[in-house]
Amino acid sequence: MKSHIKFGYKVLLASMILMANGCVLVNENDGTATDVDDRVVAARIKEAISTEPALRYARINVETSNGIVQLSGFVNSDANIASAVVVARGVDGVRSVKKDMLLK
Repeated sequence: MKSHIKFGYKVLLASMILMANGCVLVNENDGTATDVDDRVVAARIKEAISTEPALRYARINVETSNGIVQLSGFVNSDANIASAVVVARGVDGVRSVKKDMLLK
C-alpha cells in the first residue's frame, strides 16, 4: 500500500513540475501582446477617422508599431492632414504620430 501512495505522490509531484515549467516557458516578449494592442489601436484610429466628417472619404492608411502610428495616403488639404493627426493622437495607446500623407 505504501508503494502505491509513494507512486501517487511522485506522479503528482511530476505533474506539478511539468505544469510549472510550462508556465515558465511562456515568452512574454514574443511580441504577441504588442501586435494585438497595435491592431486594436489601428482599428480604433481607422474608426475615429471614418467618423470624422472631413476625413470620411480620405484614403488614409494606418500602421502601428509599439504605439507609434504612421498615417499615409492621400487627402484633399493640409487641414485634413492636421485633422487626421489630431484624431489619431486622441486614441488611447498612441505614443506618437508620423504623418506621411500627401495632397491629391
